[in-house]
Amino acid sequence: MPDRAIKTELFDEFARAAQALASGRRVEIIDVLANGERSVEELSRQVAMSVANTSRHLQVLKEAGLVAATRNGTRVHYRLASPVVYDFWVALRSLAAARLPGVQGLVEAYLGGREGLEPMTADELMARLTAGEPLVVVDVRPAEEYRAAHIAGAASIPLEELEQRLRELPRDREIVAYCRGPYCAFAPEAVRTLREHGYTARHLADGLPEWASAGHIVESALAAPSVNR
Repeated sequence: MPDRAIKTELFDEFARAAQALASGRRVEIIDVLANGERSVEELSRQVAMSVANTSRHLQVLKEAGLVAATRNGTRVHYRLASPVVYDFWVALRSLAAARLPGVQGLVEAYLGGREGLEPMTADELMARLTAGEPLVVVDVRPAEEYRAAHIAGAASIPLEELEQRLRELPRDREIVAYCRGPYCAFAPEAVRTLREHGYTARHLADGLPEWASAGHIVESALAAPSVNR
């Protein structure tokens, strides 16, 4: 006869992973780390928390086996412990979007009106790049996220710098902006800005993590290349 106590302990272990994500702040940390490893200081800026609070949340995630840490000199860098953690995050957000009635309204409130923005799928972007179309792919995430990983050939123009750097973008080529994923507001906002200034622009429906998960080429860089006119 199977030992009931062992089964109880087993299912409690399963629950540890869910308990570690029983905080929106920790879920947001997972979302950021899906775009590449970060130091505690970088994470604290990107999730708008103090370094101390960010460290506490990271410790919970680490104890649950969801993130791993590497020391680089005096700094500790964190990353997702496994691709399975990313799959867990995708499944969680998909479940919430499908079953919680308030999610869609919050998405629309956060991302703003997307009428006419015509998001581009990863398959369409890959097909057009493979066909040699002269698209300009722009990463509008913070620069440190671009340095960690980006779509091969993409230029880095963080959203907060976009209006000041419009002259770097050619007006005779279609621009495709991308950011962290389907719940990131950077790329849709970049498209609105670009269109207001007369550019032809669309945004990638998903983000860098989904692009990488699909097996498409990503690069890392210490410095961002300029746009190839």
